[in-house]
Amino acid sequence: MLLSLGQFVFGIPTLSYQQLQRQNNWRWAANNRVGQRPARQFVGPGDDTINLSGWISPELCGDLKAIDTLRLMADQGEPYVLVDATGTVYGLWVIESLSETGTLHGIDSKPRRVDFSLTIARVDDDLIDQVGLITDAEAML
Repeated sequence: MLLSLGQFVFGIPTLSYQQLQRQNNWRWAANNRVGQRPARQFVGPGDDTINLSGWISPELCGDLKAIDTLRLMADQGEPYVLVDATGTVYGLWVIESLSETGTLHGIDSKPRRVDFSLTIARVDDDLIDQVGLITDAEAML
């Protein structure tokens, strides 16, 4: 197991990503001033996103159905708890985008290599109570 998003586990049998890129932003409100730089005030954290990218070769490792599973999870419109292999809980995350590119197609039109990219974004942890995921989050701990 590399990472778990809800009940979906990233790993060699499902989707093993090669790159994990995380980006954090912070919000600063700006007020223009005459003859000076704008005055800035910190107004809180901004977006926290993770992009997982990699490739699978269904003949060797990975499962095309895993991509379909992620697509179905995104269709639900629910936040999922993100946990890494060390047991660190990163909070609630939603699936923002998923892309796949199949190459090296065989005679049966099935791709022998599929590149994928998944973007997830963190949502406020206070949604745990609203969506009833408190027991799932506690179970992950």
